[in-house]
Amino acid sequence: MRRSENDSHAATVALPFRRMTAKPRDAIKSFAPLIWDSLVRFERDDGWAIASHVALSGLLAIFPFLIFVTALAAFLGAGEASGAAVRLIFETWPAGVATPLATEVQKVLTTPRGGVLTVGVLLTLWVSSSAVESLRIALGRAYASPTSKPFWLARLQSIWFVMLGAFGLITVAFLIVLWPILWGFAIDYTSNAFPEYAAALVGLETVSTIARYAVTMVVVAAALTAMHLWLPGGKRRVRDVLPGVALTVALWLGGATLFGVYLARFANYASTYAGLAGIMTAIVFLNVSAALFILGAEFNAAIVARRRKRAEAARAA
Repeated sequence: MRRSENDSHAATVALPFRRMTAKPRDAIKSFAPLIWDSLVRFERDDGWAIASHVALSGLLAIFPFLIFVTALAAFLGAGEASGAAVRLIFETWPAGVATPLATEVQKVLTTPRGGVLTVGVLLTLWVSSSAVESLRIALGRAYASPTSKPFWLARLQSIWFVMLGAFGLITVAFLIVLWPILWGFAIDYTSNAFPEYAAALVGLETVSTIARYAVTMVVVAAALTAMHLWLPGGKRRVRDVLPGVALTVALWLGGATLFGVYLARFANYASTYAGLAGIMTAIVFLNVSAALFILGAEFNAAIVARRRKRAEAARAA
C-alpha cells in the first residue's frame, strides 16, 4: 500500500513537469511545419529573385529618401534631426555595412543643393516610392493577392508612404536629439532637489539607451505592419500579419548580428570587388533583409492557408 501511495505521489509531482516539457515540444512540432511551408512558398514565389529586386530598389531609394528627409527637416525647422535620422537608420545595421554607406550618405547630404522641396521633390519622391512598389510586388506574390489599384493610385499611395515615413523618421529622430537634453535636465534637477536619488538616476542611463533601441524596433515593426496591411490587395487583420512581422524582426536582429560577425571574421569583399566592396556588402545585406521580409509574409500566408484547411475540414465533417 505504501509503495502504491508513493508511486501515486510521484506521478502527481511529475505530471506538471511533463506538461511543462510537453508544451515546448508541442510548440516546436507545430512551428517547424509552418517554417517549412513558408520556405516552400518562398521558393515557389521566386523569393530570392524578388528579394534582389527589393534590395536594389531600396539601395537606389535610400539616398533620395534621406535627401528628402534632410530637406524636410530643414523646412520644418528641425535641421539637427536630420543627422539623427541617418544614425537612426544605420545604427542597427552591422558596422561593416553601415560605415561605408553612412559615409557616402553624409557626403551627399552635406552637398549644397537648392529647390529639393520645389523642383526636385517629385523626382525624389518618385525614386523613393519605387522601393515601396517593389515591396508591394513582394507582398502581393506572398499573399497571392496583387493590388487591384490603378497604376497612378498605387504610385500615389507609395508616395504617401514615403512622406509618412519621412515625417515619422524626423519625429523619432527629433525625440532622440531631445532626449539627452531632457535626461541631463532630469539629472541636474534630481541632484539639486533629491541628491539621494541622483546616483540611481545616473545608473539608469544604460536603460535609456536600451529604450532608444526598443523604440527603433517598435517603429520598424509598426512600419512593417502597415506595409503588410495596406500594400498588397485584399484585406487582412492586424493579428493576421503580426506573426510574420515578429518573425521578420527576430530573424533580422539575429541575422544582422551574424552578418556582422561574418564580415569581421570571414568575408573579404575587397579581394573580389576592390573599390566596390562597401556597396556590394550593402547589396548583400539588403538582399538578405529583403528575403527575411518576404519570408515573414510567406509565414503569414502559410498560417492563413492552414487555418483555411482546418475550417474546410470542420465544415466537411
